[in-house]
Amino acid sequence: MRESFAFTATAAFGLEGVVARELRALGIDAKGDVGGARFSGTLEDAFEANLRLRCADRVLLVLGRFTAYTFDDLFEGVRALPWERFIGPKTRFPVTGQCARSRLMSVRDCQAIAKKAVVERLRARYGLSWFEETGETVPIHVALHGDEATVSVNTSGDALNKRGYRTLVGEAPLRETLAAALVELSPWRPGLPLHDPMCGTGTLVIEAAMRMARRAPGLCRAFAMEDWRDMPDLAPLRERAQGEFDPARVAGLSGADIDAQAVSLARRHLQQAGLAGRVEFTVFDARDCRRDEPAGAFLTNPPYGERLGDRAACETLYRALGEMARRHPGWSLSAISSHPGFERCFGRRADRKRRFYNGRLECEFMTFLPRQRLETK
Repeated sequence: MRESFAFTATAAFGLEGVVARELRALGIDAKGDVGGARFSGTLEDAFEANLRLRCADRVLLVLGRFTAYTFDDLFEGVRALPWERFIGPKTRFPVTGQCARSRLMSVRDCQAIAKKAVVERLRARYGLSWFEETGETVPIHVALHGDEATVSVNTSGDALNKRGYRTLVGEAPLRETLAAALVELSPWRPGLPLHDPMCGTGTLVIEAAMRMARRAPGLCRAFAMEDWRDMPDLAPLRERAQGEFDPARVAGLSGADIDAQAVSLARRHLQQAGLAGRVEFTVFDARDCRRDEPAGAFLTNPPYGERLGDRAACETLYRALGEMARRHPGWSLSAISSHPGFERCFGRRADRKRRFYNGRLECEFMTFLPRQRLETK
């Protein structure tokens, strides 16, 4: 029987349920929780999650959860865990940490104590007084929430938003994981035209194209767990994902931006995603947007006007988006913004709203359904 472990696919606030649904679509039973989705499975399941999840931040293998009122509790709890299963005599094992509403509020002290506890455990197992840490990397994460400590190893390495296709970004980059979630939560589905009238460097449309092409988001990057010792053969899983990737499936997607440099970057990112020529990116002013298709979905991340001098210009853009939506009664429009007056400027209340953080900015993702659909109800 294959060895089973507990995992958490971490996710940004508001995306926990989306990630849980993604896991269930992969055939992995998962439950949304604060900060992510929990699931049990094999190391192969963890690799599949790393490879295919579009909206998660990382996949953590949970080695243990225990109560830690004091630093001594933390030390003993960490030392009791089976670190030798993943860490060899030369393995590098950096420790990261986080604390929230815990009595142990010093993240630095928690990291140092956890590191010392791991060393003590391994010293007894390997009979070594010094660990070179020159081999593969097994990143350790210690999270304290209240009096509960959760100790994990990070199977992903770098965050999963780092797909490998976006090497340069514009002024206000949207993380790939959030962009993928907005695509999922919008009314757009493959087969329906999708247009981003303020596409910037193209992240929203490229994430939609990757989904349409069945391109696993982690297809062109490596994960920390691939270098660990005693891993199962993961190559067939990557090969299967590569075989599913079909750029010819992409059709009806487009983006435009008034910034020619941003559009140039969008085309470059599209090429680096293996989808060159499959999406139409053009230099065009959103205020002049007119689509011929009777139905479709607009999806965009417009400027927010965080700087006082930009607010008036952004409100003018929001009004232009409202006018664009009225010119296209068969189209939905979805936009994310931190501006509290977006709906007022747009000219109507959103039919659906979700709250997210784009970086440190609290935002609302608003969807305005097609007027034709609403008028026929």
